Amino acid sequence: MKLNNNLLNGGIDVKGYNVAVVGATGAVGQELLKILLERDFPVDGLKLLATERSAGKKIEFRGREYTVEPTTAEAFEGVNIALFAGGSASKDYAREAAGRGAVVVDNSSAFRMDPDVPLVVPEVNPEDVKLHKGIIANPNCSTIIMVVPLKVIHDAARIKRVVVSTYQAVSGAGKEAIDELDAQVRSLAEGKEAVPEVFPYQIAFNLIPHIDVFSEMDYTKEEWKMVNETQKIMHDDSIRITATTVRVPVFRSHSESVNIETEKKLTAAEAKELLAKASGVIVQDAPEKKEYPMPLFTSDRDEVFVGRIREDNSVENGLNIWVVSDQLRKGAATNAVQIAELVVKYGCL
Repeated sequence: MKLNNNLLNGGIDVKGYNVAVVGATGAVGQELLKILLERDFPVDGLKLLATERSAGKKIEFRGREYTVEPTTAEAFEGVNIALFAGGSASKDYAREAAGRGAVVVDNSSAFRMDPDVPLVVPEVNPEDVKLHKGIIANPNCSTIIMVVPLKVIHDAARIKRVVVSTYQAVSGAGKEAIDELDAQVRSLAEGKEAVPEVFPYQIAFNLIPHIDVFSEMDYTKEEWKMVNETQKIMHDDSIRITATTVRVPVFRSHSESVNIETEKKLTAAEAKELLAKASGVIVQDAPEKKEYPMPLFTSDRDEVFVGRIREDNSVENGLNIWVVSDQLRKGAATNAVQIAELVVKYGCL
């Protein structure tokens, strides 16, 4: 079986692995399958798992039809790598899967802040994969998208403080949210009422400054995720971070306005040069040509796009950057498969 070049670079044995995808019928699960195929991950055996309601559905992978099975503890027998798309299945079955010998890569928030569970973005802290005890957590999508460019700046000038505002696509809330935006746009275009069900308010032609439940200090859980997860991934809890997360009427790709204060002065030109060389980053920054990242052109891509790179006029060592990336891919499924590749590369099975 042909092995992904990313894995060949690690000099590992060329062989296949038994892989389970949990939540295979959902939006992230479908992306996981797509990316396993695109990156030519060495899948030998494949199990597609989901809820009882989705069991029995047929999904094609590499020309073969697979039947979706219900998720049970016994389903993980013989599995080498289990990719969890997120949701309640993680709490119910991740430790069961790990106990049966699988390395779990989990997309939910269940284990992200567990001190015994590595939280990994391959461009930022790949070596943390080696510390796993059966489970590796995939960070929140908005956190992943932000820390990829932050790591480059932190290494060069040490970040003191980050102020981030997100503009998050509805697909971050699942397929039902995508359907709701589509239905509301159609209803409003026909002069009908837009009825909210997934979101607390109409999302079509609107913004909702509220993602996840409200928590400490009236920040939402989504906002605290960006604070706590970033510090864990960067191995630096001295970085001060504050976030405002907003749902916007975009189908796919999250955007973020990130203001950064550093200890050392970093000019916009220096930051642009560093980011242009960074793994997984595409700099798209030509104001004179009206070139900057947008969700419309970053969807279905794995890179993190960075633009509007400029110095903060209000503070001496400050930068502003605009970051956009497909949260279903780099913000979830691609990052998870990249983690699985590292597990294989480092011989961590």
